[in-house]
Amino acid sequence: MMKKTIMTLGLSSIIALTGCSDKHEQGLGAKNHANNPTNVNNPTQYYDEDYRNHDNKSDDFGFTRTNKTTTNRRNVSNKTASIDREQLSDVISKLSVQIPSVNDVSTLVTDEEVLVVYDTDTKDRMDTADQVKRTAMSVVPRYYHVYVSDDPALAQNVENFATLKSGSRGIDYTIEQTIKSMLKSPQGYKMSDVENENGEMINDNKDHHDNIRQKMSNL
Repeated sequence: MMKKTIMTLGLSSIIALTGCSDKHEQGLGAKNHANNPTNVNNPTQYYDEDYRNHDNKSDDFGFTRTNKTTTNRRNVSNKTASIDREQLSDVISKLSVQIPSVNDVSTLVTDEEVLVVYDTDTKDRMDTADQVKRTAMSVVPRYYHVYVSDDPALAQNVENFATLKSGSRGIDYTIEQTIKSMLKSPQGYKMSDVENENGEMINDNKDHHDNIRQKMSNL
């Protein structure tokens, strides 16, 4: 009878310790999900790692690991990518003003375009334009097109968009007219063999800005 009592107590202790261990494991971090078992030694198994620090500290690294098992087109399309355009414009302006001979920078970031107007005393307008443009390109997603101008008079045009939104009435036409004016300034060099100076595909028939350049060259 004594042996049975000891065995029962021992088994109860093991179960209790196991329960505590499980709770401890669950509290270690986001990668230990009760409903998301992880096995990094077998990449074909189900895993969906999330190491985010929800304190949202600016010095945190960002890391995500996933695979086809945990991701499909439906759950990806339901998650809208969010871009802080004001923060992007701030970064572009602060980086651009560090370029030699660039003294003042105004930057507008839309849903797919970046407009940068800067004041400069450079002797090489083309080279400076290329530096400003590539600085902006390095900050925004690659599908963005970047337009630059060293005409300070256009700075107010860009600033006028600050309080507007993508859905504002007539916004597309107004931005188009501003870009048309900016294209009178050097845009730097081609981004690649298949992209023009502004990051647009050269062979894209929908590239209306190339048409604008052609019309301007005929004037």
